[in-house]
Amino acid sequence: MNLKVLVTLSASTLLLAAGLALNGCQSHRADSRPVIEFTKIPLAAQGGREKVVTIAGRVIGAQPDQQVVIYAHSGAWWVQPTVASPFTSIRTDSTWSTETHLGYEYAALLVDPGYRPPPTLDTPPSSGGPVVLTAIVKGTGPIILAPTKPLKFSGYDWDVRTIASDRGGSSHPYTADNAWTDNAGALHLRISKTSDDWSCAEVVLNRSLGYGTYVLVVRDISNLEPAAVLSMTTFDEWGGEQYYREMDVEVSRWGDTSNKYNAQYVVEPYYHPGNVYQFVAPPGTLTYSMQWESGRTRFRTVRGNSPGPGAPVISEHEFTSGIPSPGQERLQLFFYVVASDKSPLQHDNEVVLEKFAHLP
Repeated sequence: MNLKVLVTLSASTLLLAAGLALNGCQSHRADSRPVIEFTKIPLAAQGGREKVVTIAGRVIGAQPDQQVVIYAHSGAWWVQPTVASPFTSIRTDSTWSTETHLGYEYAALLVDPGYRPPPTLDTPPSSGGPVVLTAIVKGTGPIILAPTKPLKFSGYDWDVRTIASDRGGSSHPYTADNAWTDNAGALHLRISKTSDDWSCAEVVLNRSLGYGTYVLVVRDISNLEPAAVLSMTTFDEWGGEQYYREMDVEVSRWGDTSNKYNAQYVVEPYYHPGNVYQFVAPPGTLTYSMQWESGRTRFRTVRGNSPGPGAPVISEHEFTSGIPSPGQERLQLFFYVVASDKSPLQHDNEVVLEKFAHLP
């Protein structure tokens, strides 16, 4: 081989090596992805407004204009620490930290500028669009549930809520004193005035009943104020993929006296067309029933304290779309205040449920 050929081969070899090295660097840069790490993970616990703790971590490979958004899972996924302050800055040493309310799990999102975090999510956060990366971690230790007070009603065991809730668009305390049974066995739920707030009531069945017919007898509610809400609901804290298996009978004018209807049946999500059926619940004792089967749920309201044959029908409606299957749902009875500028609550309110039954 002459010198000219040797020099040409050597030059080609150098160019090839340089190209491979350049391609390798480009490939390394193309394959590099940011990484979210957690360095301080809060306890696994049912959330509430009463307690906030610190959650912390680091982001490796973040861009200078990116930030972190935290969600805590307790029922829904709630943006942290507040809806008004959802963004957490990444420090120059790649670390971040913020306060969060407690949850069973925690999610950290690396987001681009312009991202608008939803206040709540039904399902775990995921990457896509302005959400560059999502990391989810379980809270530490065994799950800690909020304290409740036991109560017996209609032969079933119930748990009375003792911590605050954000139902109705405002956070209110919930106290065990607002739920009790009388000598006849009827359940009383009350909204009462505290020194500077309204205290509400929530009672939750302590086990899942699944398919079947749920029956509740409710005494006259015609004197309820427009901002008071009675809700009889199935709900599964772990059922976000099926909209928490939530199906509702709700009695309220939702803070507006001009509302034509004062009651409704709902299969969540309520914003899907056809998932809400409204009607007028008249004065007097009424029996509400929900017959839940595979692929359909039939709601019915009749006069009197029995759903049996011959009872005058006030309203009935059947849903056949988006019906959840059983899971860990439990029946929940709420009596709470909805936020209202038109007709804010003025006085204590009370409802009486005579009995509950479940027919498999």
